[in-house]
Amino acid sequence: MTAHVVVGVDGSPSSRAAVEWAADDAVRRGCALRIVHVCEPWVYDIPLQTPPGFRDSVIESCQGVLESAARLARERAPGIEVDAALETGHPVEILRREAVDAEQVVLGSRGRGGFTGLLLGSVSLALAGHVAAPVVVVRGSQERTHGVVVVGFDGSAHAAAALEYAFEEAARRGARLHAIHAWQMPVLGQGATLYAPLVEEIFANEERVAADTLGPWREKYPQVEVEETAVCGHPVAAVCEAAEAADLAVVGSRGLGRVGSAVLGSVGHGVLHYARCPVAVVRAREEA
Repeated sequence: MTAHVVVGVDGSPSSRAAVEWAADDAVRRGCALRIVHVCEPWVYDIPLQTPPGFRDSVIESCQGVLESAARLARERAPGIEVDAALETGHPVEILRREAVDAEQVVLGSRGRGGFTGLLLGSVSLALAGHVAAPVVVVRGSQERTHGVVVVGFDGSAHAAAALEYAFEEAARRGARLHAIHAWQMPVLGQGATLYAPLVEEIFANEERVAADTLGPWREKYPQVEVEETAVCGHPVAAVCEAAEAADLAVVGSRGLGRVGSAVLGSVGHGVLHYARCPVAVVRAREEA
């Protein structure tokens, strides 16, 4: 298939929002949309005779979910190429395979299998940061447009990948980019004191880090208006606060404070859970 965006659907309100977002994204990118619904294997293992008609009704329901999503996409973005695929298997495994040649993968924040108190679904969490393609997790309807993309960065390779993606998205949308470098005070030993000159030096150094990091990207994307913020605070709180008035929040899959075994870092995990706007998790090319 030609260049395309993949969206996973399951018939939930969250996946409907993901279809709408993915259709808009396909238009912005000038590419096709591939809609995937996974019918789990147990459906086909149901005995034909017990209960009567139950197996056929479940399969028909799966097909209905896919057809409804395809219809919604075509209504949302008339004229785009839509490919709808009904697959059998485990949703995470199927979508990881679909991500291999996709521009990006779009998912709802929570599917039908989620508990009411769980803000982030298991499929979204299993894919974000685990596949080479960017993964966008959509929460709720996105009818209001702010014209702002938010990105958090910390100087790591993962942050560089997030910055590249965020600048491209801002340019594609004609949006302003709010780039946030959040840092925290160093932990000192017992009895140590942070003197005012040292505090000022730390603040100035972090502001230089932010400016030096963004400089080359500003030159590469002169058409993008950039708001630059260097703030002493927790990066999850800083990004989520800015995301209240944004159309998209972008984070790397891991940062400088990563634990070696954690594929999705604490910042990406936190922003996925708490940001109210769609969140894109971008993996560094060398890791992918």
